[in-house]
Amino acid sequence: MKIFELMAVFFRVGVLGETAYRANFYIQIFETGLNLATALAAVAVVFSQTDSLGGWQPFELTALIGIYFMVLGGINLVVAPSLQRFMEHIVTGNLDYTLTKPADAQLLVSIAEFRVFRLVDVVLGAGVLGTSLTVHAVEVGWLVVAQFTAAILAGAVIVYCFWLILATMAFWFVRVENILQIFWSMYTAGRWPIGIYPKWLRWMLTLVVPVAFAVTVPAEAVSGRLDGDALVGAAALATALALFSRWFWRKGLAHYSGASA
Repeated sequence: MKIFELMAVFFRVGVLGETAYRANFYIQIFETGLNLATALAAVAVVFSQTDSLGGWQPFELTALIGIYFMVLGGINLVVAPSLQRFMEHIVTGNLDYTLTKPADAQLLVSIAEFRVFRLVDVVLGAGVLGTSLTVHAVEVGWLVVAQFTAAILAGAVIVYCFWLILATMAFWFVRVENILQIFWSMYTAGRWPIGIYPKWLRWMLTLVVPVAFAVTVPAEAVSGRLDGDALVGAAALATALALFSRWFWRKGLAHYSGASA
């Protein structure tokens, strides 16, 4: 309960900060709408030349794009801004103030900043997903819902832990922003199912930068093509990364000398 209370407090602060610049809300709608329209147009162009892409049908690709934007919105809502702020605080020494607070430091740095207008990405992505399933009369049973929920939760944990590991490297290296750009570059590839890529790139998108577990696996769950092994693998990787990222965080925290050093 304490975790949710803290999240509610930081979310409320984020709302207050964002609503002070309401024009950003309309800018966000325009930006997300433009990016979404571009992605859907690319799918339309591809399927004007073929009936399927790597075994994926048009509605399945549309659903995948919806999930892509939902996950993107979640990352930009809290994970990216909070951990980028955390890296800045390491350099400036402001992390000292976080460490003196009576709450878990990892939790505090992970929810320190909410960019509320990024919820537009989540809402529009969910709209595309729902519209795709509705228009094509896809039957969504309880098993599909359960698999999708488990896959999206596992993907969220994997992405968060991956970001936390990269951000924790700032305890040793001053400039980590360039490493984060690698994630964004690879995440763009998540607009398409990883099965269409060469084997070496599929390996990178699965294990090095886990885009597959964040986007493709949930999309497979929605389309009914997800097998049990992939879901178990996603859950196992999420658990392993959660344990490793926590250990790595404590290791980095022990290395931190503070602003007074």
